[in-house]
Amino acid sequence: MSAWVISLEGTPAGEQAALLLALLAAVLHAVFGALQKGRHDPWISRASIDAFAALYALAMIPLLPWPEPHMWPIFAGVWAIHLAYKILQAMAFSRGAFTVVYPVVRGTGPLFAVIGAGLIFGEHFTAGQWAGVGVLLAGIFGLAAYNLRHVTADRDTLVAALALAVVTGGLVAIYTTYDAYGIRASADPFTFIAWLFLVDGLTFPLVYARRLWRFPAADRAALLKRGAIGAVVAYFSFGAIMLATRLDKVGEAAVLRETSTVFAALIGWLMLGEKVGPRRAGLMALIAAGAVIVKLAG
Repeated sequence: MSAWVISLEGTPAGEQAALLLALLAAVLHAVFGALQKGRHDPWISRASIDAFAALYALAMIPLLPWPEPHMWPIFAGVWAIHLAYKILQAMAFSRGAFTVVYPVVRGTGPLFAVIGAGLIFGEHFTAGQWAGVGVLLAGIFGLAAYNLRHVTADRDTLVAALALAVVTGGLVAIYTTYDAYGIRASADPFTFIAWLFLVDGLTFPLVYARRLWRFPAADRAALLKRGAIGAVVAYFSFGAIMLATRLDKVGEAAVLRETSTVFAALIGWLMLGEKVGPRRAGLMALIAAGAVIVKLAG
């Protein structure tokens, strides 16, 4: 599998594969965000997901090549950046509704990611692609303004939730760019993915293990089930976007992933019982349309 992925790098087939992987990541990341938000404390939900992600990584690592020596400092950076991202995202989710927080987090990230990809990887967007980014940002800030004016749930914490969502979006861009650098630096892409989930998945379970086991048995079983499923979703979602950034442009992959806002709206409405409404749905669709324009204008 690794040899096949590497053989696609720099080819038209690799570009098409990156497109499909970015879209897969979009769908699954919306599912992942809903699993973390859910009805449980988002901190505990994330701890349960991370625990299973680390266990799955331990099962895969013996089957993969060992990381090269230069990868260990990169994994240290992965741990620090992803930990900061998870803390900020959990803080945002604990203060605002999923359909309020998630689009701003996922929509802010691509702008910073495009800038980072230009600085680090020398990628450049065309005028049409920057127009797509503008459409995406119009949707983001329009959605934020609408939420500030109309949303009544968690009203006292809404401004804080939106501010945290913007900062979290910045961390999304940082980890997207950094992970793209890491997976390109690794000889085997799947080695990088497995070790990323191991180093990334240890902290939250250790911190929240005592709280998790204080839950009633029924709630604990539900949390563990959520963790087992969420970890699988995380592997396919984060793994897909990391492979996409190895096969094609980092900025385009980051923007395409943000079509997840449309899927997030559907999940929030159908599964979490959150009201979306035609205006907010239209603004979320505008974010997705900006991502599509970026790809088509490339």
